[in-house]
Amino acid sequence: MNIAIITGSHGLIGSESVRFFADKMDLIIGIDNNQRAYFFGEEASTLWNKQVLETQYGHYKYCNEDIRNYAALELLFKEYQKDIRLIVHTAAQPSHDWAAREPITDFTINSNGTLNLLELTRLYCPQAVFVFTSTNKVYGDTPNYLPLVEQESRWEIAETHPFYAHGINETMSIDQSKHSVFGASKVAADVMVQEYGKYFQLKTAVFRGGCLTGPNHSGAQLHGFLSYLMKCAFTRQEYSIFGYKGKQVRDNIHAWDLVNMFWHFYKNPKCGAVYNAGGGRYSNCSMLEAITICETITGNKMRYQYVEANRSGDHIWYISDVSRFKADYPEWSHTWSLEQTLVQIFENLQLRQPVLP
Repeated sequence: MNIAIITGSHGLIGSESVRFFADKMDLIIGIDNNQRAYFFGEEASTLWNKQVLETQYGHYKYCNEDIRNYAALELLFKEYQKDIRLIVHTAAQPSHDWAAREPITDFTINSNGTLNLLELTRLYCPQAVFVFTSTNKVYGDTPNYLPLVEQESRWEIAETHPFYAHGINETMSIDQSKHSVFGASKVAADVMVQEYGKYFQLKTAVFRGGCLTGPNHSGAQLHGFLSYLMKCAFTRQEYSIFGYKGKQVRDNIHAWDLVNMFWHFYKNPKCGAVYNAGGGRYSNCSMLEAITICETITGNKMRYQYVEANRSGDHIWYISDVSRFKADYPEWSHTWSLEQTLVQIFENLQLRQPVLP
């Protein structure tokens, strides 16, 4: 029997992983305790996704566990140890704004929880592949010191800089920068995943995501940029832009494209691999550009306010260079454009919510 354990299984990437691996595994065990509702309020609850997954997949087993609870996780790993082939670890406290409210909660989830899963993998299923969703926030605010040029609708890096063609690669330092509390806890987890790969020779991979997006995101103000933006456009709720004139740039990768990266790695794993994972030059936008696209798709004029103060440590311009992954796995490529993704998010909102007058 082939078993996949997926943490954060009702979130954006976790649920996409359940769907993606459903026809590739005999049993999928999802670990999720709906902490997202605690972080961001009931509007961000993922219980709706739980119901969908349990209805669609008869071989999906849900475990309402907290990844900080080593003893509970150990019982699970002990029971299925002979058959565990893959661990996709997506569970996290994902907001750098929220992390400053409860640093201990943030660190114990992001860092200690990751260590629990790594150690249990080492003890009970060392041949399994371990995939970790890290973040571009491990680079801290270092990207803000790149030579940036203000354009009409966005900030852009100078054309003479090596990062211009493809974006920021994995050579950027994660040291000597302001990460945010969230970024720091993810650095700890990121480095530990690498270490278990290189020191213990586990098949581990770190995927440093840009903006991860898709129709199954329970977007909230503090996390889920495109999903929350489209939700505001759809419901005519006011949106807040924080600093940088609304010209801050993010690359956006569809959840399916990211999980497809996991699949390619699973088929040919390495020990302690590190990859930047985002939309790259293929799929990116500024805040202002995203608002324009959302207005076009919904037919609604966005209601938004501008707040002069930017979020502490927030990136002005970030585009992921995915060249390292493409070099290792040349059969992989992006399939979802920015516009296609936003249309899909909009159509999903139409199905989940009544159309407002």
